[in-house]
Amino acid sequence: MSIKVEKTDNKNELKLEFTVEAAKFDEAMKKVYFKTAKYFNIPGFRKGKAPMNIVERYYGDEIFYEDTFNEILQEVYEKELTENEITAVSYPDLDVKQIGKGKDLIFTAVVQIKPEVKLGKYKGIELKKIEYNVTDDDIKHELDHMAERNSRMVTVEDRAVKNGDITVIDFEGFVDGTPFEGGKAEGHELTIGSNTFIPGFEEQIIGMKKEEEKDIKVKFPDEYFSKDLAGKDATFKVKVHEIKQKELPKIDDEFAKDVSEFDTLKELKNSIKEKLVKENESRAKYETEDEAVKVVCENTDLDIPSGMIETEIDNMEKDMEARLQYQGLNLDNYLKMVGKTREEFRKEYEEQARNSVKSRLIIEEIVKEEKVEASDKEIEEKLKEMAVNYGRTEDELKENEALKNYIKGSIETEKAIEFIVKNAKIK
Repeated sequence: MSIKVEKTDNKNELKLEFTVEAAKFDEAMKKVYFKTAKYFNIPGFRKGKAPMNIVERYYGDEIFYEDTFNEILQEVYEKELTENEITAVSYPDLDVKQIGKGKDLIFTAVVQIKPEVKLGKYKGIELKKIEYNVTDDDIKHELDHMAERNSRMVTVEDRAVKNGDITVIDFEGFVDGTPFEGGKAEGHELTIGSNTFIPGFEEQIIGMKKEEEKDIKVKFPDEYFSKDLAGKDATFKVKVHEIKQKELPKIDDEFAKDVSEFDTLKELKNSIKEKLVKENESRAKYETEDEAVKVVCENTDLDIPSGMIETEIDNMEKDMEARLQYQGLNLDNYLKMVGKTREEFRKEYEEQARNSVKSRLIIEEIVKEEKVEASDKEIEEKLKEMAVNYGRTEDELKENEALKNYIKGSIETEKAIEFIVKNAKIK
């Protein structure tokens, strides 16, 4: 087995010529024959029992060539790349130059390789100081949310519907005097002001009283999803059965006791402030680091192979598919809903993928340049944390070399970004 490596006219691309000895090719052919013999049905022999030479005579010598090539490719390709320290970042473009029984197998593989990164300025970059302060309004906003979560619904008897009320209604819709499909419901709960109905519908319920009936006239939007109804005038016969409103608790010491472990509102406010301060610090740290990486990327010119971008888009596509599955959708159905082709979807992610690959390559180079390392202790601590979060044992996770390498890379990436920020001029 031998391999010849040469550069092509394209940057970050190599042409590899593999030569596999005839004896190895013939041996691989025999393996393929034994794997596939059961599928051959030749007159005069029980199915799967015809000798290899009879199968070749009956179907032609080339009957085993394709499977043999794939068998050898799987065996030698990654092995030779590793031994020759070649990091391929694209699928190989294969071309078989010679193949046949009793002959050396010769084929070429053109692959894109990881580009050389020549770092631009990454020490002493200028960054704007990002800082978020906690205001009294922020604390009030948080308290209002807590009050909202602890509100209760009360039935209104002595007044008409107003904006913000929750109503229980019956309705039936008509177009040109004829009921339409999906236009009828009983006991439907509708929050006035939620804008979940056709424009103009909720506003006309305002002022109605309990058990009152009314005809509400609206027009379906021109872009309405049902073409039969789009742009048409409609009348809804509506009856209000219930009117309810939220009753918010008074925000005082008693409220603090009810919703928290604190005895006074002052203590609760201080706790909220501490939480918001930490959140703001995390937000400022994230945004500062994000800006630092952007600046370093802008300072570095890098020709990224298309194969790396395509692989990154592949990963984004898989992530999107996984998220959609939780909603009971698949990517093809989602794309139909939004009126896009898969090609258009991938094109939209191209710039994001390019930036993601570029930043990753640059950070990897800074890790090498600054000799950034993740210690065994740091990796172990992260494994312990993951074991707790995922309900696994630490020993189980330790056996996963791919996971350990991923954790190592993540820690080193984080350290490299912290190094950039630490050495930046923040004004």
